[in-house]
Amino acid sequence: MRAKIATIVTKPNRYYIYELLNASQPLKIEMSTKLGHSFYLNDNVVKIAKSLLGKVLVTSMEGVVTSGMIVETEAYSWKEQGCHAFNHKRTKRNEPMYYGGGISYVYLCYGVYELFNVVTNQEGIPEAVLIRALEPIDGIASMLERRKTTHATRITSGPGKLTRALGISRQHNGTDIAGDSIWIEDRNIVVKPSQIVRSSRIGLNVKGEDALLPWRFTIKSNVWVSK
Repeated sequence: MRAKIATIVTKPNRYYIYELLNASQPLKIEMSTKLGHSFYLNDNVVKIAKSLLGKVLVTSMEGVVTSGMIVETEAYSWKEQGCHAFNHKRTKRNEPMYYGGGISYVYLCYGVYELFNVVTNQEGIPEAVLIRALEPIDGIASMLERRKTTHATRITSGPGKLTRALGISRQHNGTDIAGDSIWIEDRNIVVKPSQIVRSSRIGLNVKGEDALLPWRFTIKSNVWVSK
């Protein structure tokens, strides 16, 4: 099976994957910039969750490069019950959340799914953004192989799906995401405010106001947003 890539075309206010083409090399997009630690050190986790929409999550595992545009995020802060570090409860599990912005926090959910989070804020202040869905760009053939499927539809349309597709696992917990194995790029994809949908987060086992916080952000009408 030859590798496939996605071709991105611009339509009014949207970026679409419109065709999978046979090729041997990943898609190359000019004018990309790797986000540095300063981006993640912002003290407003909600702002970061929103600004990550349209950025591109990239992995390089054993020479295989895969990537996808971020289309869905959720913000988490020690100030609210949805966060693993609520009220600064520090545990072995959530330890990477205290390392400071630009570190990965990967944890096991329901004993099955490994979920990837971007740690934000300063060292000692546990906040993070869960990456919930991607629109695949580079290395789709490798994503299909990792997902053990021949169908590209929705291979990265959920937080557990995208980690498997990109080769992210708990062994990457605490990884520097400004490094060479996992990073996020700005490829000058513009997501306008009118394209951003804000809603409450999904699957929280909490009650009250914290369960209703509008800290989930998605790109409007994007087919890769999780269901």
